[in-house]
Amino acid sequence: QVQLVESGGGLVQPGGSLRLSCAASGSAFSLNTMAWYRRAPGKERVVVATITSGRSANYADSVKGRFTISRDNAKKTVYLQMNSLTPEDTAIYYCYAVDARYFAYWGQGTQVTVSS
Repeated sequence: QVQLVESGGGLVQPGGSLRLSCAASGSAFSLNTMAWYRRAPGKERVVVATITSGRSANYADSVKGRFTISRDNAKKTVYLQMNSLTPEDTAIYYCYAVDARYFAYWGQGTQVTVSS
């Protein structure tokens, strides 16, 4: 069983930056794809960015050029650097991971609020 723990959320002004982290623990299996999703108020959860174990990354159109996903395989940690934040980025951000057995796991979520 894998536990994913997110950190780094908070309140930031428009144009600001935040860095989210998600650390995995509880399993000896390696992690394949890791990702960040978000759920804005009144909307469904959607994918923000994904990264493979080989560090190949993909992004939602809405965050391309502003967000960067990265990972440290040795630490089983995935990061999301978020720059040029706008109020539309306000959401609960969730970490997601798939292990070598193709079991999927979710973090508990971390709130990001962009407001002046």
